[in-house]
Amino acid sequence: MAKKMTMASNGSSTRNSLRVSLAAALTLPVGLAVAAAPLAAQDINMMFAPDSIEALLRAPELRIVGSAGTRFEGDRTQQVVLEFEDDLRIKVKWAKAPSGGRGSFNNRPRYEIAAYELQKLFLDDPEHVVPPTIARCVPVDRQREIESWAEATFSGTSSVLVVLQYWLWNVTADDVWSKDRFKSDTLYARHFANLNLFTYLIRHSDSNKGNVLISSVTVHPRVFAVDNGVAFNRREVSDRGTRWQRLRVDRLPQKTVDRLRALTREELDRRLAVVAQFRRAGDGLVPMTPTEPLDRGKGVRSNDEIVQLGLTKHEIGHIWDRIRNVLKKVDEQKIALF
Repeated sequence: MAKKMTMASNGSSTRNSLRVSLAAALTLPVGLAVAAAPLAAQDINMMFAPDSIEALLRAPELRIVGSAGTRFEGDRTQQVVLEFEDDLRIKVKWAKAPSGGRGSFNNRPRYEIAAYELQKLFLDDPEHVVPPTIARCVPVDRQREIESWAEATFSGTSSVLVVLQYWLWNVTADDVWSKDRFKSDTLYARHFANLNLFTYLIRHSDSNKGNVLISSVTVHPRVFAVDNGVAFNRREVSDRGTRWQRLRVDRLPQKTVDRLRALTREELDRRLAVVAQFRRAGDGLVPMTPTEPLDRGKGVRSNDEIVQLGLTKHEIGHIWDRIRNVLKKVDEQKIALF
């Protein structure tokens, strides 16, 4: 059985028609199926390349065709199926921001977005450890398709801030870490070393089972961090696991370290100080290109015209300190390269 589908090729509205076979159906607890399996030419864990998925998640209109609590009915986050033109459907984790957008423990939208953006500074697309994750504002009425009691995130608007994260294919939370495999399987070692470097740089403080996943296809041992809301903040620690907050591996990929070494503090500031920005349009909020941060000491900033999400000066400074610490250990040959 074949299905004609469309794929966003980049951040523009361009669509390329594709013919793909439906190799599987991903079923939600509510009984809905995602109408497409990963393309054979693409990654086994993602239907499309990250920039194509981002383009879909940023589409002007989102059509919700099904939803259910991520773990249970009434959960803080939902599994949501989105439908696009030509019957293309993708599944996302949909997380509503707390009132004011600043967040509470394990629900800080700016941390989720910053984690996704940070990895791009030292990992290529095929090595990303965080699936495509974006912030967007949706009308209250759209949010009420998922939860009837929803209210606007920011006073004076009718918009709800949500974080959308692509739902991965063919992953499991079982047997993610294997010391023996790290020694014997170079491909697994490369992917896991990149993951651990990432969790160390963001100071991941909630690395419990379920938040760190591995591909269930053993010949393609890619690993992921899918819940990065308890991170960056030096004072907050989950009681469910912090084992990957530290750099536990003893070797790192040469290419990854080279990219870290080429990174500057200025580039960190430019990419992470503002990770999402919206402007007021009537009583709604619409996306816009980030400008200079309104206040480097705050993570959520707003005035009469715009709302910004980003990392603070101190949070970026801590990332920079950890990068320098990794490079120091490499130079001292306390961490090997491969």
